Amino acid sequence: MQNNTNTAHLTTEKRNDKSVNLDKMTALEFCQVMNDEDANAVAAVKAAIPQVAKIIDLAAEKLKNGGRLVYMGAGTSGRLGLMDAVECVPTFGVPHGLIVGLIAGGENAFVKAVEGAEDSREFGEEDLKRIGFNNKDLLIGIAASGRTPYVIGGMKYARSCGAAVAALSCNSGAEISSYADIAIEADAGPEVLTGSTRLKAGTVQKLILNMISTGAMAQCGKVYKNLMVDVLMTNDKLRERGRRIIMQATGADYKTADECLQNSGNSVKTAIVMVAKKCTKKEAEQYLAESGGFVSSAIEK
Repeated sequence: MQNNTNTAHLTTEKRNDKSVNLDKMTALEFCQVMNDEDANAVAAVKAAIPQVAKIIDLAAEKLKNGGRLVYMGAGTSGRLGLMDAVECVPTFGVPHGLIVGLIAGGENAFVKAVEGAEDSREFGEEDLKRIGFNNKDLLIGIAASGRTPYVIGGMKYARSCGAAVAALSCNSGAEISSYADIAIEADAGPEVLTGSTRLKAGTVQKLILNMISTGAMAQCGKVYKNLMVDVLMTNDKLRERGRRIIMQATGADYKTADECLQNSGNSVKTAIVMVAKKCTKKEAEQYLAESGGFVSSAIEK
């Protein structure tokens, strides 16, 4: 077990001059300071866009070639990665296990902290071995501090497998960057509540993970224009959203959209092609197969 406790130099651990009187602020004063500081999170993400774009391209390439996108983190960082992975299933219709979130201490740590789990490099390696991580996959190590041993252990193991590795931290000169092919160091400045990286650092990570997963899914044909055409029809709300997406994509009326959705086997993507090309379900599926799942290409055929 390794644990470097020297964190005084980290931006995420420094005190914020604008909130030194936090305990005496009114609610309004606090909200104004918090909102001003949150703007720094957006600015930090903007500065990191070139690196984010590279990770999106890499993630899409891995997914198209049979690999997986694996997030690894501890605490807030791990929860954000796990949440992004879970939400990709209903949003983009991807199978469970294609986008994976690993958190120090296991999935139970999502709702209850598992003390000490993040301090072990060995646990990071073991968790990757458990899911059969290999050189087809992409690992994104997430650590606000940029020094979490659990994440470093996983990243070192991923590199030993010959896999692609990316890093997402919120401090300049982060240790995890040295283990990555592509490193993001999005520094939003000290937290309003000193050291509480669930605040700005968490916001930065959430925004960047949103970009990575959505951008990669778009490159894999999971969207048409700006519509989520692979959304799963798992409840009434989503079935209604599916009808609306078909209408928006094709200009069809509600009745036509409803009929095509039913005839397509509840596949929004298939239904759109059926309407646009005035074809059967079987023909629409063939067009999509020949187009790699991209609706625009299927319609243009």
